[in-house]
Amino acid sequence: MEENLTRLNKYLSEVGYCSRREADRLIEAGRVTINGFVPEMGTKVSLSDVVAVDGELIKAKKDKPVYLAFNKPIGIVCTTDTRVEKDNIIDFINYPKRIFPIGRLDKPSEGLIFLTDDGDIVNKILRASNNHEKEYLVTVNKPISQTFLDRMRNGIRLKELNETTKKCKVHKINSKTFRIILTQGLNRQIRRMCEYLNYEVRSLKRVRIMNIKLDIPVGKYREFTSKELKELNKLLADSTKTSNPNRGSIRKNRR
Repeated sequence: MEENLTRLNKYLSEVGYCSRREADRLIEAGRVTINGFVPEMGTKVSLSDVVAVDGELIKAKKDKPVYLAFNKPIGIVCTTDTRVEKDNIIDFINYPKRIFPIGRLDKPSEGLIFLTDDGDIVNKILRASNNHEKEYLVTVNKPISQTFLDRMRNGIRLKELNETTKKCKVHKINSKTFRIILTQGLNRQIRRMCEYLNYEVRSLKRVRIMNIKLDIPVGKYREFTSKELKELNKLLADSTKTSNPNRGSIRKNRR
């Protein structure tokens, strides 16, 4: 009988160590070992294998998954690599269990970001094709014109990323502040869109991700409520974790 094998990046995600994306970076950097040996990308492991990161033995979690909403301050970097960045989100929160952020917020930006130890949920939330909303309040350096609003809403070609932004909702709040709701998360997307239209972002705050709103002070975190988690599960029920939903069955989130 063949032993059940799992790709190493998926294994690290499913045991709650990190996201698959972060696992790929760790494997590529040679920081992961299987039975004492450094594996190649794409290597599969079994439950009997001994997996370690930086010499630390990785074990499957048995506790209930952690889901946190955090109000990230300006200046904090959304990385789990505590060796590289001094002002990283993990050291700042100092949570008693290993957790990692779902997505990113730029260092000069603030607001809502999720952290978890449930690697299975990450790609479902981040995948742009799943159309999950993220809402931001943005202040720019000069009065907002109707042309600016129309261009932002209808998509902008970002040459440096070789991407055109998806159509989105944009509403003017006052002369220099607007609300924008995105369903994709390109690198520095809002800042790049504004720069393209000759506007400079002065402040950017994320105030909502899907059904969860920012309701805590800067620098503080809280757990999802049972109601929020139940609603989030419903929103994620039909979401895919990969760009091609036909590449295998989608396993239900572990809750």
